[in-house]
Amino acid sequence: MSAPSLDEAWLKEHVWPRFARVLGRSEVYLANHSLGRPPDRMAQDVRAAIDTWYSDLDGAWRLWLEAREKFRALTGRLVGAPANLVIPKTSAGQGLRAVLNSFSSKPKIVTSDGEFDSLDFILRVYRQQGRIELKVMPWRELSAKGADLLVVSSVMFRTGEVVKHLPRLIHDAHAAGALVLLDVYHHAGVLPLDLAGLEADFAVGGSYKYTRGGPGACWLYVRPGLVETLRTPDTGWFAKKDMFAYARPEPPEFAAGGDAWLESTPPVLAPFQALAGLELTLELGVERLRDYSLEQKKALASLLPGCEGAGTDHGAFLTLKHSDAAKLSEKLHARGVKVDARGEYLRVCPDILNSAEELDLAAQEIRRALGA
Repeated sequence: MSAPSLDEAWLKEHVWPRFARVLGRSEVYLANHSLGRPPDRMAQDVRAAIDTWYSDLDGAWRLWLEAREKFRALTGRLVGAPANLVIPKTSAGQGLRAVLNSFSSKPKIVTSDGEFDSLDFILRVYRQQGRIELKVMPWRELSAKGADLLVVSSVMFRTGEVVKHLPRLIHDAHAAGALVLLDVYHHAGVLPLDLAGLEADFAVGGSYKYTRGGPGACWLYVRPGLVETLRTPDTGWFAKKDMFAYARPEPPEFAAGGDAWLESTPPVLAPFQALAGLELTLELGVERLRDYSLEQKKALASLLPGCEGAGTDHGAFLTLKHSDAAKLSEKLHARGVKVDARGEYLRVCPDILNSAEELDLAAQEIRRALGA
């Protein structure tokens, strides 16, 4: 399947049939930046994983581990990382904790005031328990001077703003002796991403949003050089050098590369959830998806005076500032338009499954709700 560029007619013919189950709903779904809509094949993949359990019992591990490795390979292609440096996790927060716990002494952490609650809450709890020193700064003013680790998103979750100065920020952090952990949840699958090119030390992300893989299909990246030398106590028998030998050498011997950052017996269905969405994203191409997203955002923004985020300096969604954005979101949901709110920002995200007619209808309902 290929097209020089995406348009609604081509998508309707070649892509929409893969989403018959979700497209049968009667709402205008514009929360694509939150929970992504799954392809029909996702259910088939998960069913296959369960059926193999019934038919093969412990023999199912062969299929389960093959799916895990395919998840790592596809994610690596998406974010510019070798597959063996993509470490499956159940959440971005689990990845952050593995990194925080790898420091042998109390680390000094700098982060922004724009981080999503999952990472922000973990950092504040670690500070409250005396396990880290934490400095929170406006993201445009971040400096890693005096820090051991800088934690920052590449795209802000409230507003969708792209951190344009990210390469310089990483360079300056390294010059100051700090490591850098990126949260790329609102980046991967939306904007081209090359973690190796950025020289990020760590990154966390997942399939919940733009790659349509649902909760639990997340990952941690640890860069080459660091992955072989840094160790975290967030570990388990899947991280052993020869896990099925059941040997117990002293000191413990770790597997190579990112496998040394695996933990104990993993959840097995999450990779199956993620495969169809990752394959579709790579099949269509992030660059083409980005071009189409910009067209959709521009068209929707023309119908919604006062909204922000239509340009290339933002990710995949638009925002409208409102004193009670959460109540406005609820009102729109009751009218058949699904959006969401973060603080004072109403977030509105079209994607390849939204027609121009839907965007027009949604804009009408949003304008009506704002005027009510």
